[in-house]
Amino acid sequence: MFNRIGAVILLASDMRRSIKFYKDVLGMELKQRSKDWVEFSKQGTVLALHPTKKKRIKINNSMLVGFNVSDLQTLCNGLKRKKVKFYKKLTTEQFGKHAIIKDPDGHLISLVEMISKEEFMQIPYYHGFAPE
Repeated sequence: MFNRIGAVILLASDMRRSIKFYKDVLGMELKQRSKDWVEFSKQGTVLALHPTKKKRIKINNSMLVGFNVSDLQTLCNGLKRKKVKFYKKLTTEQFGKHAIIKDPDGHLISLVEMISKEEFMQIPYYHGFAPE
């Protein structure tokens, strides 16, 4: 019944401010724009913005939009210079480097730089049941 996720849609209290953030700060490619709908696209994934009638959006932070990146340290340095708010500063995790930022409405955006597949295979983790 479901083929794939068509878009991740975020409500925006100020469309101009949010468009500027995703386009100019994060460098997303603007795909489509109308009065009540803006789409950004990156390699087939669509992130859309839709205006809310409320001036303030209640955020419960139970969802994150995630992006894989290639050089998280450089990206985070650039985002700091652009005064982007960090929910979680850059840390090194077992799977790679990770940071979480906030968009203008407080939506959380997870940024991950995964370690190479070869390195990941070296990390001890549970492989499941395997007969000897």
